Amino acid sequence: MHIEPRILDFVALGIFVVVAIFLVYLVIYIHDIPYEIAKKRNHPHREAIHAAGWVSLFLMHTIWPFLWIWAYLYNPKEGWGVEKVAVEPSEEFREQLKKLEALEKKVETLQAKLDRRESGKGEVA
Repeated sequence: MHIEPRILDFVALGIFVVVAIFLVYLVIYIHDIPYEIAKKRNHPHREAIHAAGWVSLFLMHTIWPFLWIWAYLYNPKEGWGVEKVAVEPSEEFREQLKKLEALEKKVETLQAKLDRRESGKGEVA
């Protein structure tokens, strides 16, 4: 059985076209991963992440890792995680604060006594 070389050329071309199409779809799928993450997490900037993913294709994928991080930064339950949280001081801190206030009062009374002595000496001299 003899296969004509021209037929093998077309088979190779067909395989090449199929592989090229598969690679294009693979690249598009990979670049949509940050958008899918953002959509799943209900990210407030998901459309911007999606547009930046397309821009990343033209920038040779340089910003794609940052898009992945950006998509993961937002947590649907906690938001961005930078909200201010009121923290109650510990009992030890409160005790130290009371001691500090007592020392400040002592310093004030001692300063007042010192001022009175100095003003008394100034009058006598």
